[in-house]
Amino acid sequence: MACCVLQITGLILGGVGMVGTLAATVMPQWRVSAYIDGNIVVFETIWEGLWMDCISQLGIRLQCKFYDSVLALPPPLEVFRALMCIAVVLSIISFLMAIVGVKYTHRTKEDPRGISIFILAAGVTFLLTGILVLIPVSWTGGSIIRDFYDPEVPMPLKRELGAALYVGWVSTVLLIAAGAMYCSFWCWAGTSSKSRYPSLSRQRLHKPDLAGGPSLSVHAYV
Repeated sequence: MACCVLQITGLILGGVGMVGTLAATVMPQWRVSAYIDGNIVVFETIWEGLWMDCISQLGIRLQCKFYDSVLALPPPLEVFRALMCIAVVLSIISFLMAIVGVKYTHRTKEDPRGISIFILAAGVTFLLTGILVLIPVSWTGGSIIRDFYDPEVPMPLKRELGAALYVGWVSTVLLIAAGAMYCSFWCWAGTSSKSRYPSLSRQRLHKPDLAGGPSLSVHAYV
């Protein structure tokens, strides 16, 4: 019963992390314009994302524009795009493998070690996806904080942490938690198969002949 709860919980966390990864990839709020002087009345807010930048006017009108040229983008932004796209694909693959692993585990009870290979693959992929999301999100957040406190950076160029970064951090935690749960279940299944099914390996070595002949064992070759 505990293993079933662990698998379902990991599936839910992985699914939410997958949706969060996709949302953080397409959201334009990676960098948000910062206004330090409290006397300035702000009419426009600038958003900068991986694919576009937007201008929000008093929260009523929103204008977005995709970046014109891929070659003109800064190299870190191109790398962040690639990492987030790979993370989205891996999150979908790991979520599908987790679904197959959960269904296959509940249907087959003979060999827990063999049936949990899907769970192991999903767990490792979830962990890898969380790391891929963490790299661009944390790198961007660090650069924003560094530029914010840098006196040489002009005030109009200072930015604050956007909502997409927080979504990415939360998604990273959920993906890593899901991966840890599935890897823990795989380790539990390995020890359980040795303790609860010690005769499976002996049965594979002593298979009866289909023609009705005597069964062969390892001792026959000694």
